[in-house]
Amino acid sequence: MSKFWSAVVHELTPYVPGEQPKVANLVKLNTNENPYGPSPKVLAALEAEVGDGLRLYPDPASDRVCMAVADFYGVTPANVFVGNGSDEVLAHTFNALLKHEAPILFPDITYSFYPVYCGLYDIAYQTIALGSEFEIKVDDYFRPNGGIIFPNPNAPTGRALPLGEIKRLLQANTESVVVIDEAYVDFGAESAVGLIQDYPNLLVTHTLSKARSLAGLRVGYAIGQAPLIEALNRVKDSFNSYPLDRFAISGAVAAIEDKDYFEDTCRKVIRTREQLITEMQVLGFTVLPSAANFIFARHAEHDGASLAASLRERNIIVRHFSKPERINEFLRITIGTDAQSQALIHALREILSA
Repeated sequence: MSKFWSAVVHELTPYVPGEQPKVANLVKLNTNENPYGPSPKVLAALEAEVGDGLRLYPDPASDRVCMAVADFYGVTPANVFVGNGSDEVLAHTFNALLKHEAPILFPDITYSFYPVYCGLYDIAYQTIALGSEFEIKVDDYFRPNGGIIFPNPNAPTGRALPLGEIKRLLQANTESVVVIDEAYVDFGAESAVGLIQDYPNLLVTHTLSKARSLAGLRVGYAIGQAPLIEALNRVKDSFNSYPLDRFAISGAVAAIEDKDYFEDTCRKVIRTREQLITEMQVLGFTVLPSAANFIFARHAEHDGASLAASLRERNIIVRHFSKPERINEFLRITIGTDAQSQALIHALREILSA
């Protein structure tokens, strides 16, 4: 703590990212990275960027990325905002669209960056309890608010909300922005992007970190009607006019355009996830329904923290959340390759039988 800190810094409780250990030969299943590398077309695009052009600033509007996203989803570039990872896109969203007198609403168990942004930007918020099966209950959001945000599928639970429920929410909430954070949508949930034309208060955010295997490149985007996108651009241009570098722009375009590779990778992850769920249920785990590239599981007879520690002793890292108390018996396990899943199952068999 320093006397030079501002009052904001003193009051912040920063987000704690997933561990990135510097240890070899780990089965790393704790940060929801894609187990399959980027498209070969991405690597070729990155190599092509190496040259004299790096002395020049990149395109501040990332027009090539906006066009690629627009073509993929059947919208216009004016409907697309691009940022340095979806976390930056979300940060600008909180500042540009969710800072009002009334509190914003989001689930009590959800992406833990949301309350951090509220603290950073001095935004009042209320959390809405998930249901008994850890589901988002849309009716509980039918109340005055300054905005609504949640991931779909939710994190860390992996549970998805059907598109019909999102429509109900939008129809009942017309006076503030509804943000659907679709970081994991490509692994089995329904995207709300198709609703953009009908709902001027809907913003959908995406990342290239998960389904397109580009966590190391940092590219995210939002899709919404033009007035929402203009608000995000006004904040962005007051903060960082060049959010994406030349490598990120070229890599993102190549990843978005290689639809076959993207779909094949998603199919592999989904197949492995369903097999892993089956095998963990055989071992006595309760696993929540997942439409993400991770599962949320607990064992009735074994403490979550102890299981995570025992797996770590076997060079397997999963994510354990000590808070809130309601989920402290759960493990969030990223879907890896089939070989990584089998290593996990083998280790769990040893631990449970000990």
